[in-house]
Amino acid sequence: MPISPLPKVLFFDIFGTVVEWRSCVTRALMKAAERALLDPGKQLPADVRARVQAMTPEDWQIIAEEWRASYGRFTRNFGSSSTFVSVDEHHYTSIQQLLHQKGLHDILSDEERWDLALCWHRLEPWSDSVEGLRLLNCRFQTCTLSNGNVSLLEDLLKYGSLPFMDVASAEHFGAYKPALRAYHGAAERFGLDPSECGMVAAHLYDLKAAKKAGFMTIYVERPQEETFTAEQIAEAKQEGFVDQWLEHGSGGLVGVAERLGVLTETRL
Repeated sequence: MPISPLPKVLFFDIFGTVVEWRSCVTRALMKAAERALLDPGKQLPADVRARVQAMTPEDWQIIAEEWRASYGRFTRNFGSSSTFVSVDEHHYTSIQQLLHQKGLHDILSDEERWDLALCWHRLEPWSDSVEGLRLLNCRFQTCTLSNGNVSLLEDLLKYGSLPFMDVASAEHFGAYKPALRAYHGAAERFGLDPSECGMVAAHLYDLKAAKKAGFMTIYVERPQEETFTAEQIAEAKQEGFVDQWLEHGSGGLVGVAERLGVLTETRL
């Protein structure tokens, strides 16, 4: 069913929805390890050097996925009464812990670990993201609504040439999605009622919370992004908290523009 009336602002999840992280972060990990092996000033223990040399791209991808999973646990469990901790700070702490668990803590200096943590500022957009946003900007105000901190989001937009019209971050509201405060804060930022806002995401937990907050919801399937089980996905379809469901292969953000009538308008 079409969304009616249309939202005045479209908010977007970023990690996994607009930008792809898995291959980008895996490459960053591999490059950091390669630099460590080639650095003549870095005296790595023989066992650590052998361990790094034996690692495959698949091994590094597992670390990337564990890193991402730690981010999910961090944002879900963050208490609104806690002192705000940015995603950048979490990424730095988390990669320290992961490298230690893998017996790789000797390969990077503190400065190098910080540089690696900032690889999340340099993620590539999905192939449809830039064009989809350009089209949606013809009809809607577009804005990020991400758990990423402000500087992270600003760097991602610049790095990927993503034409968002505004930036909203969990950092602005002192609360991480799926806390309702994040969605309500975003609506208030534009002086809107939540019913006048739409949320676009590749994660059903995000959209379920957005719908509870009063938003219209648009689901964009992305490869390997959904954390719900097949049974939970089937339940989500029955519950109906997604207003528009774009399956993989439906054009991504360009498909969103088509569903919301933007392509028809631009052709007139």
